[in-house]
Amino acid sequence: MDLQKFNNPNNHLNFSGGPGALPESVLNATQAAIMNVPEVGLSLLGISHRSDWFRNVLDETEDNLRNLLSIPKNYHVLFLQGGSSLQFSMIPMNFLRGNRKIAEYIVSGYWSIKSVPEARKEGQMQVVWDGRDSGYKRLPNAEELVLSSDAAYLHYISNETVEGLQFSYLPSISNVPIICDMSSDFLSQPIPIERYALIYAHAQKNLGPAGVTVVLIRDDLVERIPPDLHTMLDYRTHIKSKSIYNTPPVFALYVIMLVTRWLRKDIGGLAEMAEINQSKAATLYKIIDSSEFYRGHAVRENRSLMNVAFRLADPELEPLFLKTAVENRFYGLDGHRSIGGLRASLYNAVTQSGVEALAAFMLDFQQRYG
Repeated sequence: MDLQKFNNPNNHLNFSGGPGALPESVLNATQAAIMNVPEVGLSLLGISHRSDWFRNVLDETEDNLRNLLSIPKNYHVLFLQGGSSLQFSMIPMNFLRGNRKIAEYIVSGYWSIKSVPEARKEGQMQVVWDGRDSGYKRLPNAEELVLSSDAAYLHYISNETVEGLQFSYLPSISNVPIICDMSSDFLSQPIPIERYALIYAHAQKNLGPAGVTVVLIRDDLVERIPPDLHTMLDYRTHIKSKSIYNTPPVFALYVIMLVTRWLRKDIGGLAEMAEINQSKAATLYKIIDSSEFYRGHAVRENRSLMNVAFRLADPELEPLFLKTAVENRFYGLDGHRSIGGLRASLYNAVTQSGVEALAAFMLDFQQRYG
């Protein structure tokens, strides 16, 4: 294949499920800061987390998030560590332990499956819907969810990266705190922030490199935390210390500041970002929908704008597809190890031109081997 006909730049185009692509301007600024942060005169990798400069980084990042998501004053913005995997434990520790109420969980794919055992260790919980019978190819309709009006909380994942499933509505019931893992579609579109009691998202999809988990938590939920938690696992610890109870990942947080700045100043906000993401996904799904050579994993009404999971009609061609893709500098198209197949992740920093190049490659591959 001729690389030039795909209009692909010299560097790889990153379609990985994580770590995801970062904007070129952010990469350039980060590269310069690794050598020297102008206002400090030191490498980014050597600046103290107790410095005034770093406090300003955290403050700007929080301000950017509040602006982008219209976060009200009764929400705390925390920068933690441990990824979603730690949040799977912290959430039931803080809001289910010692609680006579039952926590409800929606199991829609690989990652929400992992959240269930951690909740069971802390109290009563029940799975209100499980997509196992469909092979995790669809999400529940609102009518299928029988939710309690007296639950401790309802937990769900807005976008399943492995299966390429994304909720287009907010599953909820009045008076029940809604807790959502938005790790893979956070900041990809506007959200009704006031309807959530807690939102969490690890960084390595739309935000920056691994090492940071953003948590947005409402005041009334904080008041429910029991008094006897281990210090590091208590959200109140991090609220009081303004996210610097222990040494934070300065490098990763600096990159997140740059990414949120890029979303505000270069993109213009989340409504504009959502339009771009819809266009990118439509470009790729058009190739899949118009072909018998490619087959999408998720049903059309539930498929993700962030993660396009698909297979070839002849699975034996998939290793050749991946090999040829890498030769043409398309990186990260292998599916998750749990289900195999192929996956193109279209996180915020993936450009429309990059998606069009991938679409051209897919059409060319189909013509050669279909």
